[in-house]
Amino acid sequence: MAPAQHEIDLEYTEAMDAADNIMTFKLVTKTIAKRHGLHATFMPKPKYNENGSGMHMNMSLHNEAGENVFNDKNDPNGMSKEAYYFIGGLMRHVKGMCAITNPLVNSYKRLVPGFEAPVYIAWSGTNRSPLIRIPLTGDGIMAIELRCPDSAANPYLALAVCMAAGLDGIKQKIVPPSPVDRNISDLTEEERNAMQITLLPGSLGEAVAELKKDDFLCQVLGQEFVDGYINAKEEEWHEYLRQVSDWETEKYLYRI
Repeated sequence: MAPAQHEIDLEYTEAMDAADNIMTFKLVTKTIAKRHGLHATFMPKPKYNENGSGMHMNMSLHNEAGENVFNDKNDPNGMSKEAYYFIGGLMRHVKGMCAITNPLVNSYKRLVPGFEAPVYIAWSGTNRSPLIRIPLTGDGIMAIELRCPDSAANPYLALAVCMAAGLDGIKQKIVPPSPVDRNISDLTEEERNAMQITLLPGSLGEAVAELKKDDFLCQVLGQEFVDGYINAKEEEWHEYLRQVSDWETEKYLYRI
């Protein structure tokens, strides 16, 4: 959707192998680009007023017999109760997850209305505006797509919190709200409030605050890691807040 931007789809595999493949792909891409005198970046929002770069995660669960646990042909959406609960878990924990799946100050310049990236916490099987989508593969593979992670995320950490949140949804039997099959951006604020549609964190500072509040995610990641990670991210956020950008200078210097 943006100049010099490419979409790369990696074949599905086990979670650890998928994370390995992502890291290998990023290293190879940057290395080959450099050999040709180019620079390949995985910065979430490298260009002003252009779509950013995400890292959508498609997840499915299989039992010991190799059957997709998310499938249920008797359901109107083709989804099992486990699939609904998995969505419920993602939606419950996603605000805290953002500190992992969207780890940079720059990440939140991608998560703004009008640039394809999700802003609202909702799910759908028919449109691309919500946070979670059920892609129609046509090959019997039922997957749940989380659209907020970006290409700066550590895939090992991102997959860990995604899977843990979804499995918590199954364990706790968290029922998600009804799907939103309209473009959420076209809804009025009153309509969104009536449908209990809330927003993702709007900044790295907000995301870190949400991670602090999510005891489940802190337990999954380990408190020692969380403490160190939060300290590093708070330092990054506060450093950013102290900066004076070219935009501010151009906007205000000669007007005040």
